[in-house]
Amino acid sequence: MNTKKVLSLLVGGMALLAVAFLMPTAVLAHCDGMDGPVVKAAQKALAEGNVNFVLIWVQPGDEATIKTAFQKTLAVRKLSPEARELADMYFFETLVRIHRTGEGAPYTGLKPAGRDLGPVIPAADKAIAEGKVEPLLKLLPAAAHAGIRKHFTDVLAKKHYKADDVQAGRAYVEAYVTFMHAAEEVHEGGHGDAADHHHQGGEAAGHHDTESH
Repeated sequence: MNTKKVLSLLVGGMALLAVAFLMPTAVLAHCDGMDGPVVKAAQKALAEGNVNFVLIWVQPGDEATIKTAFQKTLAVRKLSPEARELADMYFFETLVRIHRTGEGAPYTGLKPAGRDLGPVIPAADKAIAEGKVEPLLKLLPAAAHAGIRKHFTDVLAKKHYKADDVQAGRAYVEAYVTFMHAAEEVHEGGHGDAADHHHQGGEAAGHHDTESH
């Protein structure tokens, strides 16, 4: 595929992205946000030339598709600043779409940065970043605290892994998403037990600590 054709496809993808930005959106999981962890992981992968930063977000069967998109993006983004911007957005969209499909969740386009995610998601992310769950627990009913602490402990136990250990990264992502969904469900009045929620992609790459940092 020549450069002109690749750029034409990227421009078409950008047009679809623009429509997605104009659509009204509900506050859903933050994995589809421009300032969310999936896009942050993609930015890091492109900056360091290491696709493993994003493979933890997708099903093993989708790895080949992501690797191909990654290599095409790296090639096109070298052409010019404009090509780089289009190529990056193409990769972000491809990654988030495949990630969402792997979750069994609908893909409605990338969401703009700065949207209101409510109190729980930011508090849960901060808890992981700082290793302190107590501020998050203040937002949740006391009856759910034991379960949330259990999920939180599991996340911290899997948080530190090598960037190139994709299997360990996926284990962390699954623990992260289970924790996040449990906290959201409790806050919204559900039972908060997300232990059976298996999520191969995840919403955590912008928050994990690996030995490559």
